[in-house]
Amino acid sequence: MTDRATHRLQSIELDEESLSAASRDQEQERQVAIFDLLEENYFEPAGADQGPYDVKIALVENRLAMQIAGPGYAQTHLLSLSPFKTVIRDYFMICESYYAAIRNSTPSQIEALDMGRRGLHNEGSTLLQARLEGKVKTDLDTARRLFTLICALHWKG
Repeated sequence: MTDRATHRLQSIELDEESLSAASRDQEQERQVAIFDLLEENYFEPAGADQGPYDVKIALVENRLAMQIAGPGYAQTHLLSLSPFKTVIRDYFMICESYYAAIRNSTPSQIEALDMGRRGLHNEGSTLLQARLEGKVKTDLDTARRLFTLICALHWKG
C-alpha cells in the first residue's frame, strides 16, 4: 500500500463547544470541506505506522487542539493560533465581500474576489503545513481543507 492509502483521515469532528454560529454560506463551506477532506486526503502523524485516523479539532485557550487517534496511535497537538491571526482576519474580510458579491456583482468582480480568497486560503494552508512540521505531514489540498475547518472555529454569526 502507498502512504496515501494508509495515512489518511477517516473521520473529522469539530468540537461543538468551540464552534461559533455560522451563516448559511459558512455552514455550507464547512460541510463541503469535511466531505472533500474525507473523500481524499493525505495525513501522516509523526511516529504513526499506519492509519486511518480520527481527528477532533477544538479551540482550547486560543490554541488549536488536534486530537488524533489511529491504530496503535493517540496524540493531541496544541498549536498557537497567533501566527494565523492576520491571515484569518483577512480571509474573513474577503469572504464577506465574496458572499455579498455573489448576490449583487458582475462575474468579473466575483472572479477577482474569488482569486483573492483562494490566495489567502493558500497562504493559511501553507502556514498550517509549516506549523504542523514534525507533527503531521499533509499535502496542500488536505491542509487547505483543514484551514477551512480552523476558520470555522472562528466564524462569528
